[in-house]
Amino acid sequence: MMLLQPLYSIYEWYISRNLEKENMPKHVAIIMDGNRRYSKIQGNVNVIEGHKRGVDTLENVLEWCIDLGIDIVTVYAFSTENFNRSKDEVSDLMDLFVNKFLSISSNKKIHKNKVRVKAVGKLELFSEDVRAAIEDAEKSTEHYDKRLINIAMGYDGRVEIVDAFKNIAQQVKEGKIEPEEINEDMINDNLYTAGLEDPNLVIRTSGEERLSGFLLWQSSYSELYFTDSLWPELRKVDFLRAIRSYTKRQRRFGR
Repeated sequence: MMLLQPLYSIYEWYISRNLEKENMPKHVAIIMDGNRRYSKIQGNVNVIEGHKRGVDTLENVLEWCIDLGIDIVTVYAFSTENFNRSKDEVSDLMDLFVNKFLSISSNKKIHKNKVRVKAVGKLELFSEDVRAAIEDAEKSTEHYDKRLINIAMGYDGRVEIVDAFKNIAQQVKEGKIEPEEINEDMINDNLYTAGLEDPNLVIRTSGEERLSGFLLWQSSYSELYFTDSLWPELRKVDFLRAIRSYTKRQRRFGR
């Protein structure tokens, strides 16, 4: 592996140098898949170690995005279905969330690069300590408007769309709008990601090729990229390949 590292560095430089800057994505969404499989491959390792390694990967990806001028990143951190995992794993994940969200207020890289942190999803499903940690992270970065990372927590794309229609139905019931006034913009304004530009590129790691309920409405015109790398093992060269693939695609939007 040590012998390969210089080659990877050269390859990273080569890809970065040849990216089509005018076609770079502004918003990249990522399904961070493979943490548990990574732990299993490591042998007798607690599954939470894979999730911890996954957090390290996320921090690396954010740095890569900053270097590449990608200003919006949305990551799938925890779905509503993930609550059905073993009690120990869920408990360990909640502790990890609390620790990492609380650390954001003192994270020098976050503040140096003026990254706003926002959680999206059904946050009411989480315990008070997790919600308090999320609020601490959001408040400590709320004045930044240069870059944004959205962390999808307690998220399910179908539930998001249902909730959006419930909000709109309530407005119709209250006489604030008429049914015929409902349009795409109104639905966008009632999603968890209201006011956010749709992702240009959705990346999924671990070799799985599906969205698993991630940003179902928002990704209707997103480019998709799948890589076999498990999330904790994602290298910069793997990420650059995804960006290069995007820049070389012709986006017609149905035209």
